[in-house]
Amino acid sequence: MTDEQNMLLQVRDLRISFRVDRKNTVEAVKGISFDVPGNSTVALVGESGSGKSVSSLAVMGLLPAETTIIHPGSRALFGGRELLALPSAARRELCGKEIAMIFQEPMSSLNPVFTVGFQIGEVLRRHMGMTRKQARARTLELLAEVGIPDPLVKIDAYPSQMSGGQQQRVMIAMAIACEPRLLIADEPTTALDVTIQKAIMELIARLQEAHRMSVLFITHDLGLVGEIADRVIVMRHGEVREEGTAAQVFGAPADAYTRALLHCRPRLDERPVRLPVIDDYLGGKVAPEQALPQRTRGSAPDDEPVLVVRNLAKSFWLRDGLFRKREFRAVKDVSFTLARGKTLGVVGESGSGKTTVGLTLLRLHRATGGSALFDGKDMLTMSDRDYQAYKRRIQIIFQNPYASLNPRFTVGQILLEPMRIHRIGADDRERTEMAHDLLGRVGLPEQAFHRYPHEFSGGQRQRIAIARCLTMKPEILVCDESVSALDVSVQAQVLNLLQDLQDEYGMSYIFISHDLSVVKYIADQVMVMHHGSVVEMADSDELYRNPQHAYTRTLLAAIPRGA
Repeated sequence: MTDEQNMLLQVRDLRISFRVDRKNTVEAVKGISFDVPGNSTVALVGESGSGKSVSSLAVMGLLPAETTIIHPGSRALFGGRELLALPSAARRELCGKEIAMIFQEPMSSLNPVFTVGFQIGEVLRRHMGMTRKQARARTLELLAEVGIPDPLVKIDAYPSQMSGGQQQRVMIAMAIACEPRLLIADEPTTALDVTIQKAIMELIARLQEAHRMSVLFITHDLGLVGEIADRVIVMRHGEVREEGTAAQVFGAPADAYTRALLHCRPRLDERPVRLPVIDDYLGGKVAPEQALPQRTRGSAPDDEPVLVVRNLAKSFWLRDGLFRKREFRAVKDVSFTLARGKTLGVVGESGSGKTTVGLTLLRLHRATGGSALFDGKDMLTMSDRDYQAYKRRIQIIFQNPYASLNPRFTVGQILLEPMRIHRIGADDRERTEMAHDLLGRVGLPEQAFHRYPHEFSGGQRQRIAIARCLTMKPEILVCDESVSALDVSVQAQVLNLLQDLQDEYGMSYIFISHDLSVVKYIADQVMVMHHGSVVEMADSDELYRNPQHAYTRTLLAAIPRGA
C-alpha cells in the first residue's frame, strides 16, 4: 500500500459471495485489498474467474442484489466516502459522475434503439443538468475528442451503424462526459484489432492526462499492461497474488503464478513445440528460464495442395437512398493455396475481408467471382446436393462460442446432431461413445455430455465448439478468431489442442485472427488483407522478420510488447 492521503480509491478486506441456490454459496472474492492513487493507472490482472471484474462491479454497485453477499468488514472508500454503505440513490449520483466505467463489449452496453448522441446526452442531462441543446453541443465536442470521424453525422447514428472500435470510443465518450475522477476500464480492448487497440490505449492515456483522472484497468493481457500501468495487481481465484510497480512485477515477479502468466502467451521471438500452460509452471514441469524445444514452420514447393483459391470475390449491395443500391466489394480478387497439414494465417483489421473469405469458402456467403478447388472440384459452383458431401470435409470454429452453441441443447445433443445428419456411426450408442472420446480429446470430462453450454466457461465452450467440428472429421478447419477472447492459459491450451489435432490427423487450417503473436506461433504462411485485397503473403518467419508492405509494418508495430 502507498501513502493513504494520496489515495482516490481504497479497497479493504473485500469479500464477495454469490448464492448458487437456497443452501449453497460460492466465494468469488476472498478478502482482497488494493489502492488506486490519484492521477495514476492501476492494472488489475488475472484470468477469467479471478474476481477482478466482480471487484470493480462491487465498487460501481452493479452486482445483482438478490444473489450477491458482500461480507461484513468489506470496505471501499472513494475520496474518504464509504461506497458500500451508500444508499442506492447516492451511489447512482456518484457512479456516472465521479466514477465511470467502460465495459468489455460495447455492443451489449449501448442501447441499440437509441442514437449514440441521445445516449451520451442522457448522461449529461442526468448528471450535469444540461438542456438538450447544451447536451448536444457537448456531445459533439466529446465525439471529436475521442476521435470519432464526422461527429455531425455520427451523433445521429445507431450503434449498429458503427464499427467495434467506434462503438468503444462512444463508450469512452460517455464515460468521460462528466469528467470523472476515476475511470474503470473492464477489458476495453479484448476483441479489437491491434491497431485499434493501440489507438484506444493511446486515447485513454491522452484523456487521463488531459482530465487528470485515475484509471483502474482490468485485463488478462499482460503485454498490454506493461505499456500502460503504473502499478499492477495480479489476482487468482479471488485473491491478490502479487502487487507492485509495473517495473517490479514485470522485471522481477515474486509469485510463481505471475511468472507463469508472463510466459504462457505466444512470443514473437520463439515458437515452442507446445505452449506451456499455467499448471506446467505451478506444478514444476517447466521453469520460466527453461529453454523449450522449438517447432519449425513454413511452406515448401512440393507441399500437397488441399485447397486452391483463385480470384475469389464477394460483393454486398447496400441501399443508397430510396430506390438506389450501391456495390460494396468486401473481397477483391483473393488467391491462395492451402497445403495439406499446414496452416494459413489470415490477418488484417476489422473490415479487411478476412472473415468474409472464410464464410464465402463455406458457402455461408455466395461468392460473386472466383473459384475454390477442393480436390480439383470447385466448391463455389457445384450444386447444393453435390456440396452436401463437402460439408463434412470443411468446418468452421466461430469467434464467439457463447453465440455458436444452442443454449437449449446439452453438450451431448450438440455433438450427436451433426453425426445423425451426416449418418456418422451405426447408431446413437456408437455416436455417444464417439462423443465421449471427443470430449476427452478436447480436455473435458465425460460428465460434460449431460450439461448445458451456460454451465461452462468461455474456454470450455470453445473446446465444445471444436469437438463439434471434429465429429465430422474435417480435412480443412476455418478458425475465425477462435482464441481472441480467451485468457492466455486457456488460449495456450486451445492452440496446443489444434496443433495436436493437426499432427495426428493432418488437418489444414485457415486461421483468421487479429492477434499477430498467435498467428506467428501457429501459421506456416501468413496472408495480410487490407480493404478486401491481399497486400502481402509470405512464410510466417519471413513476413515477421522482413515485412514488405507498409500496412504489414503498421500491424506489426502495433503489437503490445509489454514492459
